Amino acid sequence: MNEYLKEIHIGSFIKQAVYEKNIDAVRICNFLDCSPDELVEMYESDEISTKKLLRWSKLLEYDFFRLYTYHLLLYTPKMTVAKRGQKTRSQLPQLRKNYYSIEIINFMVEMIEKKEMTIPEILERYNIAKTTLYRWINKSNKPT
Repeated sequence: MNEYLKEIHIGSFIKQAVYEKNIDAVRICNFLDCSPDELVEMYESDEISTKKLLRWSKLLEYDFFRLYTYHLLLYTPKMTVAKRGQKTRSQLPQLRKNYYSIEIINFMVEMIEKKEMTIPEILERYNIAKTTLYRWINKSNKPT
């Protein structure tokens, strides 16, 4: 999982989900209102319109947008103090960047446990707060 979200080839993820769900191409084409050739193009494409991706997410019951969210969480630098001081009013919804899913948390803890990365490497690479990472580690070590 370490590098597979660095470059997202959305068509490959969609194709894998279709394979796992064993959905017939005719059903997909009817649902997406596309031809078989357009379906193959989507499988081969590394990008897709948000409208189509939303349809795929509904059809396959999988949130493909979360792949991009995880990419942002893992590969976007933390906001610096200087940038925080320059806040401007926006009409856009303010989403929290520091929201980590259980999958991301487990991924980080697992990398440490398997000695694939050290704590300092994770802190530097993914820009996670030191206290946050240690809290995840402590929670994972508690008996359930």
